[in-house]
Amino acid sequence: MNLKEPDRDNNQEERGEEGENLFQKPVMTRILLTVIAVLLICILILLTIVVGRRDRSPEADKDLQQNITDYAQSQQELDGLTQDDKDAPAPEKEPAAEEAGPEEDEEEESETEEELTSADDDKTAVVVDIEDENDEAYTKEYILKEAYPFFADNNQDAIWDLAHLKRYVRLSAQLEGTDEFYYQGDVDGDGKPDGTGFAIYEKNSYYFGQWSHGERSGQGTWYRYYIGRKNKTNAMGIYMSHSYTGEWKNNLPNGQGAEHYDVDISRLEPTREIMIQNVVGNFTDGLYDGDMYANTTDYIGNVQEWDGIAEKGVFKLWRDMSAIGECSVWRYREDTNVCMDIDQSENKNQGIRELLK
Repeated sequence: MNLKEPDRDNNQEERGEEGENLFQKPVMTRILLTVIAVLLICILILLTIVVGRRDRSPEADKDLQQNITDYAQSQQELDGLTQDDKDAPAPEKEPAAEEAGPEEDEEEESETEEELTSADDDKTAVVVDIEDENDEAYTKEYILKEAYPFFADNNQDAIWDLAHLKRYVRLSAQLEGTDEFYYQGDVDGDGKPDGTGFAIYEKNSYYFGQWSHGERSGQGTWYRYYIGRKNKTNAMGIYMSHSYTGEWKNNLPNGQGAEHYDVDISRLEPTREIMIQNVVGNFTDGLYDGDMYANTTDYIGNVQEWDGIAEKGVFKLWRDMSAIGECSVWRYREDTNVCMDIDQSENKNQGIRELLK
């Protein structure tokens, strides 16, 4: 028994020497160095990702999502425009009336390329020119498809920005002096707007809402932006935009609705000058008809509320007409002795005159 034990020890010593020789080989050394290098690279990548996530704030994400100018530029890279979209459809015929009276046309300034500016000095004062004027990708089909989701979501800030892009101003200008419009949305069997859809008109005007066999009918919103115009319609530049949201029938406001003006209060005189911002009530063929509510603003943004009663565009007077022909058509809610007057000649066709013949 004692003779075998030394043999076992000798075998263990031989195996130990072989193991030491194996770890001293150059191949094993290179493998270990490679593994260490890979681990170091993985650690550096993880550190870069963690730091990048910390640097990206919620505010930055929000700005990125809301930057409509960046969106407009990036749209060229999207592949959503199909070959069918590229085929230019004939513009639809506008069966409704357009603006009333020649007064506006007589007083409008000429709109050259250099004069296309907003009435507002603070809110996107000039038409945004970020695109190549000669870029053939900006077809009316592209623009209609680009604008549709923002109008559908009633994203007012985005709609304002889009309307002031040069491509939108130019597309609307193509319809100047016509009763035509460009349309995107549902159609009936005859190809007429029917269901939900979006339209672009002349004079930087738009409509999104319900249609019935080619006419605006149901719930919808009409917009007009005063770009490059300074006339009575926009109170010589005080009004920046005009809109109506509510019920429609026969292509005109019919039913309950709300009219709204964006007012540039910086243009108001620091006196008792006030401007109407909102009119809410019933409309018949675009005219005020029934009990109406209005609010006004002054040069510092103070809001006052008023009541009126109209019958198809003619106001009931709250007191007898003055000797100089002034009609008290709006009565102040907080003091019924105070009224807002208009000239006798103006007490007719009171309503959304831009949509009337």
